Amino acid sequence: MLELLEKRFWFGFAVAPPIGSPENPSACIRGPISMRRETVMGTAQKHQPTPYVTSADFCRIFEEEMNRLYLLSFLLTADHKKAKQCFISGLENATEGPPVFRNWANSWARRTIIQGAIRLLNLRPADENSAHPIARSFDDATFPTDQPQIMAILELPSFERFVFVMSVLEHYSNQECSLLLGCTRRDVIAAQTRALQQIGNSIERDSLLGMCSGEQLLPARKGGGFR
Repeated sequence: MLELLEKRFWFGFAVAPPIGSPENPSACIRGPISMRRETVMGTAQKHQPTPYVTSADFCRIFEEEMNRLYLLSFLLTADHKKAKQCFISGLENATEGPPVFRNWANSWARRTIIQGAIRLLNLRPADENSAHPIARSFDDATFPTDQPQIMAILELPSFERFVFVMSVLEHYSNQECSLLLGCTRRDVIAAQTRALQQIGNSIERDSLLGMCSGEQLLPARKGGGFR
């Protein structure tokens, strides 16, 4: 069941609109990337071969992977304003952080966003039963929130949402999740179980509605997944 859910979500993410498209208000995150690149290039010394990722490399990664990195920020925060903050802080932390091996570059970029979102929302396991005001946190017209996969994640309470995104979509272990979230592995496992149950019920409900209306629930896959 876990693999089925994961594939269904990847289908949805593959068709998210480009961040720079006119209907998406997050086009303004291109500015901070350009500014960061100018700062990095202005202070960079002569290039020397290195096994580590440079600040310029991270600027390139955040630009090339902008859609997926912003989507990760949005799924974690469920709020466009906070997602932008999370994206920008992730870029800053990646370019100013400790040395990272090149083969870890993309994973590290996603990790900085996850860490930024955790700091921004100040999550605690006690949040697991908190209500999430999804309908008021963004404008449905500016993001593909009509996709049942994305909506199912956003409807989760904050703690379950973080656990689901980190463990299922980003493949973090329960131990890694517990360390980053500052909770026990038992908290992580319990939250993951609740998230999967809620999402499974959501997908089953939407599948039945799609069958009744004669519409295709998921579009054909057009490219790579979330990772």
